[in-house]
Amino acid sequence: MLSVTFLGTSAARPTVERNVSATAVVRGGETMLFECGEGTQRQMMRYGVSFTLSDIFITHFHADHFLGIVGLLRTLGLQGREEPIRLYGPRGSRRVFTQALSLGVERAPFEVQIVELGPGDRVQRKDYDIVVFATEHGRHSVGYALVEHTRLGRFDPEKAKALGIPEGPLWGRIHKGETVEYEVAGPDGSTVRRSAGPSELVGAPRPGRKLVYSGDTRPCKSVVEAAAGADLLIHEATFGSEEKERAVETEHCTALEAAQVALAARVHRLVLNHLSARYSADSSVLLDEARAVFPHTIVAKDGMVIDVAFPE
Repeated sequence: MLSVTFLGTSAARPTVERNVSATAVVRGGETMLFECGEGTQRQMMRYGVSFTLSDIFITHFHADHFLGIVGLLRTLGLQGREEPIRLYGPRGSRRVFTQALSLGVERAPFEVQIVELGPGDRVQRKDYDIVVFATEHGRHSVGYALVEHTRLGRFDPEKAKALGIPEGPLWGRIHKGETVEYEVAGPDGSTVRRSAGPSELVGAPRPGRKLVYSGDTRPCKSVVEAAAGADLLIHEATFGSEEKERAVETEHCTALEAAQVALAARVHRLVLNHLSARYSADSSVLLDEARAVFPHTIVAKDGMVIDVAFPE
C-alpha cells in the first residue's frame, strides 16, 4: 500500500476549511510526514494517521511548514515514546530545529535525530529511496521524491506446474533469480533430473511507484526533472493566474503553472496543494485553470486520502 493523507492544504495561514501544511504518506505500514505546520498533531488524530511515525521531512523554514513539530514531539513524549525520531530538512536544519525544540522547559524523552539534506541526496531504505531535489523558494529550499525500487517480474505458476516443479521453496528461489534443479518421473517410471530458471518462468522487471512532493516553489526545471513520469505529483498552487505577479513576488506558483510542470514531466496525476486562503472554500477557479492544461488534476482538501496504485 502507498497512500497519501492531506492533513493541511492551506498556504501561509489556516482557514476554517484548511489547516497549514502537512501531508502524511503511508507505505506498507510505515508513516512519514512531509511538513508539520502548527496543529498537525490534531489533524493526525482527526484523520486517523498513526503517531508511530519515525520520519518528518521539511522543505524549508517558513513557520507554517514546521512549527507543529514542537507540539507533536511533546505529545509523543507524554505518550511514553522511547524510539528515536528523525527530522530531515535542508541546510540550516540543525540550527533551526534545535532552537525550536528548546522552547519551553520540557524535553523529549527520546532521541531526536536532525539530518540536513541537499539536492541530489538520497535517504535509502530497503525498497525505496527518498530523493532530494532543488526548488525555487528562498535559500536551500528542497522537495522530495519517494522512488520505489524496481520490482521482480511476475512468476508464472501455471508454467511451473506444467514443468513439474513442485510448489514451495523452489518457486521462491526461481522468482528471486536462481536456477534450480528438481526431479520428475520419466515415462518409464525412472527419475529424470531437470533444471529451470527465471528466464523461463519470470517476466520482465516491473517499475515501482513514484510520488513527488514539491513543497513551495516557482515552476522550475529541477522539479520537472524530479517528477518525470511520477505516478502522483503533489504541487503547490498558491494562486490563480489573476495573481501571477504576486506568485512571482513570493516565489510561489499559480495553478496554471503547476499544471504546466505536470504536463512537462508527463506525470500520471497532479494534486494542487498549498492554496491561498482566498480559495479556501471555493477552489474551482484553480481546478478549471489547471485542467485546461492537464486534465488529470484534482485539488487537495484536508482529510483527502489518495491511494497510489502500481502502474499495472
